[in-house]
Amino acid sequence: MDYLEIIGTIIGVIYLILEYRANKLLWIAGFIMPAIYVVVYFRAGLYADFGINVYYLIASVYGMLVWHHGAKNDAGEQAELPIVNTPRSNIIPLVAVFAATFVVIAFILDRFTDSDVVIADSFTTALSIVGMWMLARKYLEQWLVWIAVDVVSSVLYIYKELYFTSALYALYTIIAIFGYFKWRNLMKYGNN
Repeated sequence: MDYLEIIGTIIGVIYLILEYRANKLLWIAGFIMPAIYVVVYFRAGLYADFGINVYYLIASVYGMLVWHHGAKNDAGEQAELPIVNTPRSNIIPLVAVFAATFVVIAFILDRFTDSDVVIADSFTTALSIVGMWMLARKYLEQWLVWIAVDVVSSVLYIYKELYFTSALYALYTIIAIFGYFKWRNLMKYGNN
């Protein structure tokens, strides 16, 4: 039993609850959890997931700054960043970033590692890069990205015998579905 994986799972649940509530404290848990999972994924040979957690460490700092300083009200004063729909002008660039990142990660994993899950690991990693940026911008549709990542990740972690992590991602899938509707209501009724 890998106790580090269990600790990472517990912090992951805390992170997701905070994300569900659109609570900016999620960024603290969002920094600690990937620090733990860098070790867990490296040990499991999930090199792209290892790499994405390094990205999560950096993205957590970015997200905390954007959520804290990212909006101004009508009077030009600092205001909480609102939940919004992803601007249409961002969709093509986001798809392009996903596609390019997927290809690069798959190439690296195929050529330079012993990974036996190149496609799945590349898919979840590339999509997570996009999802994390969308979360930092408080885009509602980030939840849809996470649903896709979580479903594929849950299956991948069963295959890699990371059962606690697989259960965490199955839980993430369920909460992401509820999170989407929660954030949609927060956005609609202005309670964010």
